[in-house]
Amino acid sequence: MYKLYSLRYMGLLQKSNCCQNWCRTLSRKALAESSILDTNRYLNELVTSGQIDEARKLFERMPHRDEFSWNTMVSGYADLGRLTEARKVFDETPNKSSITWSALVSGYCKHGYETEGFQLFWEMRYEGHKPSQFTLGSVLRVCSVKGLLLKGKQIHGYATKTNFDTKVFVITGLIDMYAKCFCVMDAELLFEEMPSGRNHVTWTAMINGYSLNGDAHKTIRCFRGMRAVGIQANQYTFPGVLTACTAVFDIGFGVQVHGCIVHGGFEANVFVQSALVDLYAKCGDLRSARNALELMEVDHVVSSNSMILGYVRNGFVEEALSLFKEMHERNIGPNDYTYPSVLNCLTSKKYVRKGQLVHCLVIKTGFKGYKIVSNALVDMYAKQGDLSSAFKVFDTILDRDVISWTSAVTGCAHNGFHEKALKFFSEMRNCGVQPDQVITSSILSSCAELALLKFGQEVHANFLKSSLGSSLSVDNSLVTMYANCGCLEEANIVFNSMETRNVITWTALIVGCAQNGKGKESLELYNEMILSGIKPDFITFIGLLFACSHAGLVDQGRKHFDSMVNVYGIRPGPDHYTCMIDLLGRAGKLHDAEKLLNEMSVEPDATVWKVFLAACKEHGNIDLAKKAALVLFKLTPQDAVPYVMLSNMYSAVGKWEDAAAVRKLMKSKSISKEPGYSWLEMNGKVHRFMSEDRSHPKMDQIYSKIGEVMALIKKAGYVPDMNFALHDINDEGKELGLAYHSEKLAVAFGFLYVPQGVPIRIYKNLRVCGDCHAAMKFMSKIYHRHIILRDSKCFHHFREGTCSCGDYY
Repeated sequence: MYKLYSLRYMGLLQKSNCCQNWCRTLSRKALAESSILDTNRYLNELVTSGQIDEARKLFERMPHRDEFSWNTMVSGYADLGRLTEARKVFDETPNKSSITWSALVSGYCKHGYETEGFQLFWEMRYEGHKPSQFTLGSVLRVCSVKGLLLKGKQIHGYATKTNFDTKVFVITGLIDMYAKCFCVMDAELLFEEMPSGRNHVTWTAMINGYSLNGDAHKTIRCFRGMRAVGIQANQYTFPGVLTACTAVFDIGFGVQVHGCIVHGGFEANVFVQSALVDLYAKCGDLRSARNALELMEVDHVVSSNSMILGYVRNGFVEEALSLFKEMHERNIGPNDYTYPSVLNCLTSKKYVRKGQLVHCLVIKTGFKGYKIVSNALVDMYAKQGDLSSAFKVFDTILDRDVISWTSAVTGCAHNGFHEKALKFFSEMRNCGVQPDQVITSSILSSCAELALLKFGQEVHANFLKSSLGSSLSVDNSLVTMYANCGCLEEANIVFNSMETRNVITWTALIVGCAQNGKGKESLELYNEMILSGIKPDFITFIGLLFACSHAGLVDQGRKHFDSMVNVYGIRPGPDHYTCMIDLLGRAGKLHDAEKLLNEMSVEPDATVWKVFLAACKEHGNIDLAKKAALVLFKLTPQDAVPYVMLSNMYSAVGKWEDAAAVRKLMKSKSISKEPGYSWLEMNGKVHRFMSEDRSHPKMDQIYSKIGEVMALIKKAGYVPDMNFALHDINDEGKELGLAYHSEKLAVAFGFLYVPQGVPIRIYKNLRVCGDCHAAMKFMSKIYHRHIILRDSKCFHHFREGTCSCGDYY
């Protein structure tokens, strides 16, 4: 085939050279004597072979020029895109025919000058020249490429009036135009109403039209119809069909199409091969995709991109990087779609250096200013934990879209910078960029972590108002957000409205119920989840065991812990052991807790030992507490918690010297206790309180309210628990100190300024003390208020003298 092509090319070249030499040596006299027919023939051969300048020399020396001569020159210049010269010859043409006009119109349309092309088309009609079907085809082609639907409809109207709408060439152009202008129903109507004469071009136009408009099933059906009537597909047909197979992951039919490609001899076409690579890669058949890539005779960046993306989506990071390196070595220049795929597989912290190298390559190859590449760089750096570099790239993006903002917001949330995520989100809204489902889900997660109910409710409301459809990730984040903000009713409403639920959905509500003192409800939800056919995961069991721990359900906790290993094959992690040791310790089974701690399959971390120490403190076992504290002194030498707990235990039993020794040791290491504080949000402002704090501008009213509250709850039976007061002052001082704990100051502020009927929501950075817990039960009953306190462990819902934790906290 190559030999035949070479012979044809050499023949054309020899013929062209002969013509060129003939033109140079022929005198004007000889030209005059030569027939105009021969001269036009040589003129046409020069134009056809692309030698327009030699043709112009011959044209200028011709003593006689007829219509063919002028039309040949107009057509030659127009076809090569030399439109100024084409227009000059056109204007000089003495007798313009429809062919002359059509040549110029086609040239302007072919090279994308639609305004001039249409103006000439209408001038042609005004001058009384009738366009041919090929002229209409040229005009329709530019409508297709440029998406000029209105002008395309005007041409359709003209074709109908002049009966050109019966010509296959024109109908095919109309089908292509409507399909590419995303009016596929109009294209389909024309296709279905064709009386006869559908050829492979018509079928291909309709197949590609369906494919372009995302209707994969009709694309495949149309291709089958084409095959059924005996019309063969070609290199222009197969890419659209393969794209449709890719869209619906129909690799079976794709393999059949591949057979047709091989049978028809089109496997060498670069566009067909690229579509094959994309099909196999996206359908997960990476071996076939790689085979198709290696069979390509021409290196093609699009095919390499498809292969890299296939590797990335299927978790083959090293293979993706290897192919990217191979592209670089073979001088296959990456484009703006190559880099996002490569950067997407470098998000792990172990690829920090490689990510930096790719960033350097982005700059070197001139893709620094491409938004899609910059977005991927922001995402990569953020997921690697390098927010400084992420923000630097983000600041260089001038025209930020929702993906740019999403990369920044999710990066902050992923790294625990939730306040920064909220600021970015607010800035995005101020810039007029509307959030999508991804960023909505992410910002709701940040609201959940910060327990920002009002902000989360605003995001929820805006999402409902938007045109965005339901999203599983958004619904899951809503359940989590409401549960983390102590709004179980709202969390349940979202949960019950969801058509689709996965393990994340169920786990979010299971954990939410556990955190809000609904341990038994958590277990019931777990049973419902199992009956629905969804298997629990690593996180589900953390929530489940947490629920058992905070409800005192020892037997159920042991049962679920065993099933996690024996039934579901999930290896326990530190969080599971923490819950189990907390469960046993709270129940007073300290030796069982110690035994489990010693038998852990993973190294116990500081959290596990803290939980064990807290259980020892709760049940007054100083010997075990001392053992746990000594371990914590080594694991977390600057953490004040074990020192404070051990010191308080010694003080509680009157071992003042031991307590002083612990405090002295703590002081010698310059360890300071984290101050306890409580806060609540009202009207967009956070009000923060510390024990015996007098810095708040409304402190006079707050202290006056505290006096009133304490008097009323004492009358109702409240007795201050001096075990939670400072030990080196008298009883009156202890009682006053207890009255001015941060939680009580926050509640007093709530009584003053939070409207009746609205829950008073308080947050504390440490665990609520026992005295405040008892006092709030009385306050909720006397003032008939719903008080919600979220401490470092869980939510406490105080209503009518009781707490949701059942005093088991």
